[in-house]
Amino acid sequence: MGKQLGFYYNSNYCIGCQACETACKNKNKLPVGIHWRQVDHFETKNENNDRQVDRYISRSCMHCKQPACAAVCPVKAFRKRPEDGIVVQDREKCIGCRACVHACPYKAVAFSNQAVKASKCDLCIDELRQGEEPACVRGCPLQVLKAGDLREMEVKGVVKECQGFLKAATGPSIRFAPEKR
Repeated sequence: MGKQLGFYYNSNYCIGCQACETACKNKNKLPVGIHWRQVDHFETKNENNDRQVDRYISRSCMHCKQPACAAVCPVKAFRKRPEDGIVVQDREKCIGCRACVHACPYKAVAFSNQAVKASKCDLCIDELRQGEEPACVRGCPLQVLKAGDLREMEVKGVVKECQGFLKAATGPSIRFAPEKR
């Protein structure tokens, strides 16, 4: 396997502040209603099963091993870069058919009714070229979100699923800290 960039997320300490979401929107100048990163809230029981605990999942494009968006796009607007595994989109090619929006198991492809185009996270390729972290990672005040090579993230204890996130057959490029209950 070649290099595959992706995300590492520690849901144990995420407070749901949405700073990652805001940083992404600001950096990419996304219009109202368009989100390339979203923070989802859900509740679960604590280890004694006696009280609800707030949990959050910060999600965006998972830069999948087998991206569903690329598989269904009739104009081949999506491609997986061989050098780093980032799934990129040529927005000029987009014809607005929404096949990618419906195919993505992570709801990571946004659709603009105004522009009649789909769009998604590109892991801030321009920032990576400058040696910087993606905007969402830099925006996280608790540093629970990180980006990097999945091989380097494969340390003892990381998992591929957590509460609120199930691994799809597309092979998402995200790893999680083991959950504390």
